[in-house]
Amino acid sequence: MSTITRFESGARMSQAVTYGDMVYLAGQVAGTVVGAGVTAQTQEILAEIDRLLAQAGSDKSRILSTTIYLADIATFAEMNAAWDSWVSKDNPPARATVEAKLAAPEYLVEIVVVAVKRPA
Repeated sequence: MSTITRFESGARMSQAVTYGDMVYLAGQVAGTVVGAGVTAQTQEILAEIDRLLAQAGSDKSRILSTTIYLADIATFAEMNAAWDSWVSKDNPPARATVEAKLAAPEYLVEIVVVAVKRPA
């Protein structure tokens, strides 16, 4: 039976959870660049995804699917510019991008990731 491992857990949620070879990340939003533009927020979120995936034994080349929430779909191209310079070109995940009202108005982007661990 596989073990559930939780990373950076708080009273409400964990930032990452692994079960077997699967890695589930919570929705990631900007931390230090809250209030900055979509490019800066996306870049910070992608760096945080890299960090969390590494902590869970994975990396961006092992991402299976991603859901990206934008506060304003008109910023789609701006977000994509940051995404395109980051994503593994040989291993792009399945992806959906939607417009949604996020938890606070200063959040412009939120990204959710499901990945697989690196082979042991």
